[in-house]
Amino acid sequence: MRRLQAVIFDVDGTLVDSERDGHRVAFNLAFEEAGLPDRWDPVPYGQLLNVTGGRRRLVRYLVARGHGPAEAEELARRLHTRKTDLMRDLIEVGAVPPRPGAVRLLTELAAARVELSVATTGNRAWVEPLLARTFPVVRFRAVVTGTEITVLKPDPAVYLEAMRLTGHGPEDCVAVEDSAAGVSAAVQAGLRCVAVTNDYTRDHDLSGAAYVGEGLDDPAVLEWFRSRLTT
Repeated sequence: MRRLQAVIFDVDGTLVDSERDGHRVAFNLAFEEAGLPDRWDPVPYGQLLNVTGGRRRLVRYLVARGHGPAEAEELARRLHTRKTDLMRDLIEVGAVPPRPGAVRLLTELAAARVELSVATTGNRAWVEPLLARTFPVVRFRAVVTGTEITVLKPDPAVYLEAMRLTGHGPEDCVAVEDSAAGVSAAVQAGLRCVAVTNDYTRDHDLSGAAYVGEGLDDPAVLEWFRSRLTT
């Protein structure tokens, strides 16, 4: 087995619990500012995550609540724009912490001269501040976001772009994901994928992953990576 050269990380639910602690909270603040009665509690929000993409999620939700398609699209556009601003505010005050074990794993990989990158379909407007605020000592070679790659996972485009930018082929890289859509995107790009579940993805079909762990602090996940740094 070749020594691991690069790891490409997803962000939402993988490096940070940003869905529950960030996006959900920011959506609720945007609802409140707009004078809407809607509030997304943690458990029902997990069901909404079956629709990928925050704006698409909003449109689907608003249509189900009785808004016409055109009205739902316009309202979702305004709410999602404001949600992104509020998400940045939450990041600035440290309200979106790293998942347990994230800093340790990133630090160990960087110390072993493994190249680190990010492939997310989140908006660059909040992804870059989050990475800078949460992982200030980590240098990411490439950060590919949904601002540049607008097709959502499980489409592999964001991973293909990350590999193009870094010059690594699939044989040199591993992806780290938390969800079925993310694992599918990585596998379709030809990558081995380590899945680290969270409260929202424990029931996902992650059978395409090379390894499935309970989090970035799972000792077995750490050992999986360490065993590939010495070959």
